[in-house]
Amino acid sequence: MLVRLTVLVPGGSGQLGQDLAALASPDVDVVAPGSAELDVTQAGQVLAAVGALADRAREAGAAPVVVNAAAYTAVDAAEKDEERAFAVNADGPRVLAAACASRRVPLIHVSTDYVFSGEASSPYESSDELGPRSAYGRTKAAGEDAVLGSGASSWVVRTAWLYGHAGSNFVKTMARLESSRDTLSVVDDQVGGPTWTADLAAGLLELAARVAAGDGPERRILHCTNAGAVSWCGFAQAIFKHLGADPSRVHPCTSAEYPQEATRPAYSVLSPASWKETWLTPMRPWDEALDAYFAAAE
Repeated sequence: MLVRLTVLVPGGSGQLGQDLAALASPDVDVVAPGSAELDVTQAGQVLAAVGALADRAREAGAAPVVVNAAAYTAVDAAEKDEERAFAVNADGPRVLAAACASRRVPLIHVSTDYVFSGEASSPYESSDELGPRSAYGRTKAAGEDAVLGSGASSWVVRTAWLYGHAGSNFVKTMARLESSRDTLSVVDDQVGGPTWTADLAAGLLELAARVAAGDGPERRILHCTNAGAVSWCGFAQAIFKHLGADPSRVHPCTSAEYPQEATRPAYSVLSPASWKETWLTPMRPWDEALDAYFAAAE
C-alpha cells in the first residue's frame, strides 16, 4: 500500500542526510535540518521539531517518520571528548525517542559497526553481543539502548564505512592524496563493508515507507551495508583504479604502523541477513556501488 510520508531527518546537512533529502520521491516530504537548526541534545528544540512534523503530516494527510542521521562521528576526537560524543550519540537519541513516543511518531535510528569489538571472523549478525572498543562505539551503543528502551516505535539500522558526494570521507581523501603523493600506505588489517550513502538512503526510505504503512519489521535491529567485504587498503586501491591511477601506488601497512587515538575494529563486516529477512531490497556489492558513485560524479 502506497502511503504518503513526511520525514524529519536530524543531521540533514551531513552526507547521509543530504542523500535522504535528494533521493526522496515526490510523495515523500523530507525536512532535513542541520545541527545549527536542530540540536538533538536540546529537548525543547527536539519536542518542537517532532511536534511540527506530526502536525505537518496530519495537515497533508501523510504519515510522519523520523530518520535520525545526527551523530558525533569524529572517532579519534571522541577519545578526548567522550562527554560531547555521549551528548550527541546517546543523550540526543534518548531525547528524540522520548519526543517520538509522546507524539506516536516512528523512529529509525542510524548506528554503526563500531558497537562491535571487531574480533569476529565472520559477519556480525544484528543479534550478536556488543563490545565497543572506542569512545565513539560506546556512545553509539548507548544511543541504541536509549532508542530501543524508550517505548517509541523504533528501529536501529547499523551501517559502516560511509562515503558520499557531500562532506568529507575516505573516498575523497584518497582522491586528494592520489593527486599529491607518489605512493601512500593504507592499513590492510581492518576489514569492513564500504557503503555509499545514496544506497543506504534508498534503503532507509524504503524502510520508512514500510513503517509508515504499518508493515515495519518485527526485528528491531537491522544491518544495512553494501554487500561484501574489503580492507581499507583494498578499498583505496579500487578508488585509485577509478581515478585512472595505478593501484600499486597504494601500499599495505598494519594498524600498528598507523597508530590512531581510537581503536578501530579489525573486522566489522555486518551480515545482511536481518535486512534480507524483512524483504527489504538487498544492497548491491560494494564495488558496484563504488562504480555507481564515480559514474554519478561524472
